[in-house]
Amino acid sequence: MISGTTRLIAHIGYPTTTFKAPMIYNPWFEAQGIDAVVVPMGCKPADYAAFLPLVFRLSNIHGALITMPHKVATIGLADRVSVTARIAGAANALRLGVDGALEADMFDGEGFVLGVLAKGQRLDGIDALVVGAGGVGSAIAASLARAGVTRLALFDPDPAATQGLAGRLMAAYPALRVETGSRDPAGFDLVVNASPLGMNQGDPLPVDVTRIDPAAFVGEVVMKSEMTPFLQAAAERGCRYQVGTDMLFEQIPAYLDFFGFGKPTADELRRTAAIRY
Repeated sequence: MISGTTRLIAHIGYPTTTFKAPMIYNPWFEAQGIDAVVVPMGCKPADYAAFLPLVFRLSNIHGALITMPHKVATIGLADRVSVTARIAGAANALRLGVDGALEADMFDGEGFVLGVLAKGQRLDGIDALVVGAGGVGSAIAASLARAGVTRLALFDPDPAATQGLAGRLMAAYPALRVETGSRDPAGFDLVVNASPLGMNQGDPLPVDVTRIDPAAFVGEVVMKSEMTPFLQAAAERGCRYQVGTDMLFEQIPAYLDFFGFGKPTADELRRTAAIRY
């Protein structure tokens, strides 16, 4: 039940039709008796810079979840940015500090890495390819670097985004071998689709799946369906994989802790979730 005392967490992105987070947070809040609610808010890119400060003028706002296409732009709108978000060049969580400053952090990469590790895939010393250098791809790349991958290849249709991310990674992790400009998945132990490809009917696959080693692990961030065409094709090759919502479940405990709501396990969240596709 939403009342006058309910704390609002804005879920800001565009479009909102693929949002899954409210179906995880809100059943958890209800089960725990927490008077808070996650509310999807569709904001187009042209309006975001003006809209975001107004959201945090609301007297009952508690924080915000930020998703595509606003994660990169959020960095320039926050007063304080975590080290993780700074390296990623993107943020997906916002809250007001005790002094009223807008604080930004990034949990996408942490959620992705925790999910992969939980499935038994080691990350230290491996070669990884990340397709997509936007907000989520940058966060995943930063967390993979922190997890100890040896070689990290980056690809994005926007060369400036790719080079910017590569520069931040090399500055933070001098021993990391960073490559750019190719999305050929051959020879990689981990292949990640961190692009929007798969959100729309008829999208091309992010890589040539026939070039992926069947022993490789494949990760997806698109959540429109559990088994995207990319994951289906990779599974048919015999690849182990991680679906997009696994990243979400693994990062939400860190989000909840950031917002001061404690830190449940991902399995506890799965038991109360009401996700629909």
